[in-house]
Amino acid sequence: MAEEKPNAEAYWAANLRLIAGCLVVWAAVSYGCAILLRPLLSGIPVGGTDLGFWFAQQGSILTFIGLIFFYAWKMNRLDKKFGLGE
Repeated sequence: MAEEKPNAEAYWAANLRLIAGCLVVWAAVSYGCAILLRPLLSGIPVGGTDLGFWFAQQGSILTFIGLIFFYAWKMNRLDKKFGLGE
């Protein structure tokens, strides 16, 4: 039982690092590219509109969907590493 506690704590710490990393990426794309960098990205055309508008509308959503798949992939690897695979 004593061996399981450090293993569980390491697993939870790795999970929290992964969640924090995903949230930082999502916030950087959603707020950074769509709001803060919008004036700098406005001159770059993408699909008939400017890049800043694209990030605000589609880019942040596509990034979020990509992060969901990335998180699932990384969690499967983390589960196998700690012996919690299916």
